Amino acid sequence: MNFCSDNVTGAAPEIMAALVAANSGAAMPYGNDQRTERLEAKFSELFETEVTVFPVATGSAANALCLSVMTPPFGAIYCHAESHINLDECGAPEFYTGGAKLVALPGERGKINATDLAQALKKAGAGVVHHVQPAAVSLTQATEAGTVYSAEEIRQISEVARAHGLRLHVDGARFANAVASLGCAPADITWRAGVDALSFGATKNGAMAAEAAVFFNRDLVGAFPYRRKRSGHLFSKMRFLSAQLEAYIADDLWLKNARHANQMAAGMAAGLAKLPGAKLCQPVEANEIFIHLPEAVIEGLLAEGFRFYRWEGEDSTLLRMVTAFNTKKEDVTAFLEAAERYARGKPHPLTPSPQAGRGK
Repeated sequence: MNFCSDNVTGAAPEIMAALVAANSGAAMPYGNDQRTERLEAKFSELFETEVTVFPVATGSAANALCLSVMTPPFGAIYCHAESHINLDECGAPEFYTGGAKLVALPGERGKINATDLAQALKKAGAGVVHHVQPAAVSLTQATEAGTVYSAEEIRQISEVARAHGLRLHVDGARFANAVASLGCAPADITWRAGVDALSFGATKNGAMAAEAAVFFNRDLVGAFPYRRKRSGHLFSKMRFLSAQLEAYIADDLWLKNARHANQMAAGMAAGLAKLPGAKLCQPVEANEIFIHLPEAVIEGLLAEGFRFYRWEGEDSTLLRMVTAFNTKKEDVTAFLEAAERYARGKPHPLTPSPQAGRGK
C-alpha cells in the first residue's frame, strides 16, 4: 500500500539469511574478512573486467567519495539539475571534494545529453584561473525521472568527457532497474561505454544497508581507502556490508528483484494512464511513475490508506510512485481499482449511502 519509495521496504529474505550467516563466529575487522576479500573477484566476474570494490553503507557516501578522487577542490562536476547529488545530498559532494562546484545541466526525461555537455564545456573557461576547472561528469542510472540511459547515450557523453579530460561517474542507486530494463550486460552501460566509477546500489533493491563504490579505472583508487576512513565509512564489522553485497549479486538476485519492481511499475502505469484526467509525465522505464491525477482520485486513494508523494508540494496533482522488489501484485491491483472508482466518481463500496441507517 505504500508507494512512496523503494526505501520503505525491508530487506530481501536472501539478504537477511546472509546477515544471519555472517553473524556466526569471528571475522577480522575493517574489511580484512573473507567475505570482503572475495567481493572483488565476484564483482570482476559480474562486470567482465577487473575492478576494485569498496563497500559503504549509503549511496550518498558512495557518490561523494567516488567524486572526491575525480575532482580537485577547484574542480567542476557536471550533472543533471534534478540529480540526487545536486538536490538531495546536503552538499556531500562539495564537502568531500573540498569545495568542488556542481554545474547543473538541463535535459529532458532526467537525462543530460552529449551536445549540451559539449556546449557547456566549450564555455567553461578551462585553463582560466578565474573559473572552476572541468573535472568530472556524473550521470544517474536509472534517472530521477525513472528513465534509463542507453549504452549509446552513455558512450556519446563519455566521448565528450574524454575529449576534455573529464572523468565519468555513474550514480547507480537504481542501477539494477536500469540493467533489467535494458536487458544488457552490466559492462555494456559501464566500462564498455567509458564509465570510470560506479556507485552500485543495493539498499533500494533488497539490501538492508549496503552500497559499493566500484572502480573500472583503477588508477583513480589511490587515496580512496583513506577518504573512506576519514569519512567514517570504513566499518569495523565490514563483513555485514559485504555479506549483503555478496548475497545480492549471487544467483542474479539483484536482477530478479529489479525485474519484479519494473514489472509492477509498468502494470501500474498502464492502468493509471487509462483513467480520465490522468497524464503520464515521463516514460516508465524502470520502477518510478510520475503522473498527474485528478484531485478527487488523489484524496480518495489517500483516504483508503495508499501512500505516495505529491511531487511538487502539498497541493500538487503530480504524483511520484515507486514500486519495489517485494511490491505485491494484489496491492497494485487494489490501487488501480480504487483509482478507477474515484476517477468515475464512485465512492468506496464500503462507504454508507446517504440513506444508510435511516428508518422508514
